[in-house]
This record gives sequence, C-alpha cells and structure tokens, in this order.
Amino acid sequence: MPRRSRFSTAGYVFHVLNRAVARETIFHTEGDYNAFVSILGAAREKVPMRLLSYVVMPNHWHLVLWPQEDNALSEYMRWLSVTHAQRWHAAHGTAGTGSLYQGRFKSFPIQEDDHFLTVCRYVERNPLRANLVSRAELWKWSSLGAWRNEASVVSLASWPIARPTHWLEHVNEPQSEAELAALRRSVVRSRPFGDANWTQKTAKSLGLEQSLRVAGRSPG
Repeated sequence: MPRRSRFSTAGYVFHVLNRAVARETIFHTEGDYNAFVSILGAAREKVPMRLLSYVVMPNHWHLVLWPQEDNALSEYMRWLSVTHAQRWHAAHGTAGTGSLYQGRFKSFPIQEDDHFLTVCRYVERNPLRANLVSRAELWKWSSLGAWRNEASVVSLASWPIARPTHWLEHVNEPQSEAELAALRRSVVRSRPFGDANWTQKTAKSLGLEQSLRVAGRSPG
C-alpha cells in the first residue's frame, strides 16, 4: 500500500505557517489584514476544516488546524494561499510580478495535551512578542481577538482539550527560551511536537522520521 502524504492525514492537529517571499511585508493596512481574515473565514466553506487558532503578522501567518478528512489540509491550504495571492495582487496592481509566498507552507503535527496549549499560546502571543501591542488580545487579527469578539467573521472550532480558565493571562506571560527553541525546531524541521513516545510514533506514522535526526548527521 502506498504511503499517504504526510500532510494529508486526518485525526492530527497541525501547526501551519507561511511567509512572504524574502519575508517582505504583505500586510500594510487594516484592509490587507481584514482581506486575509475574510478569506480565512471563507476557506472552510470550500474545504471542511476545524480552525483552532490563528494569527496574521506583517509578513507571515500561523494557523492551528484540525483536518476532518485525509487530503483536507493540503486542499485547504492550496485554496487559502492561491485565493489570497490572487486577490492581493489584484488589489495592489501587481499581477504577473511573481509569487507572494516563499513557497509551500510549513507544518508539523501536535500532540493533543499541554503541547497543544503551548503551540496555541505561541501563536496567539506572536504580536506581543514582536512588540506590536502591549497585550496579546489587543491584536485584532488573531484567534485570541476573535475568541473575545462574537462578531468575528472567523468561526473557531472547539479545542480538542479544555481551554484553561486563566488563558488570557497565560498567553500574556513570557515563554521560556527552551520552549521557544523546541517550537522553532518543529517549525524548521516539520518535527512532531509532543512527548518522546508520541513524537516517535507520529513521525513513523506520517513519514517524518527525517525530522527526528540531528541536523548535519548522516543516518546510520
């Protein structure tokens, strides 16, 4: 039996990231941000997807997604990225000038326990970490803001585990350097983010064994 695509397996929660070409700013105005959030809200009508957490930053965005069907993640991301790029170029008069995004999205699966909360916290405190706001919930274009605003155009799905009662304050607290390093390692290497046993099992199931190898060291 052929191995299924590592990005197409339902039943896992994924962190997904994409950046603009050369990390150029693509969200300059409120209109730019709002346009992307509107497309994010429409994407679930095209491809069924549970959106758990998100943030839109000046030159990139993070999503936490929970696919319901095999192949849904790739299809959802293709529609979202292509639609946004087309509309962005049309709005800015730059059609035919090249790619908006640096390439294929990056992703990694997340264990549905405290590791999931760590990733969502990382995502939602991005604007605070970048000194764009004094508190994370003040950033308009994130799931933290949408969670506190019932009028949001983006519908958030229920989390696979309970959101802590002190979530707002927890998001605003600093994350340790060790925690950030582990998360960034997963971003760069598509490494599953969870405890040791779950990480090994998931890497094998999704064909991500390469992500567990020490950088610069040959296998065997």
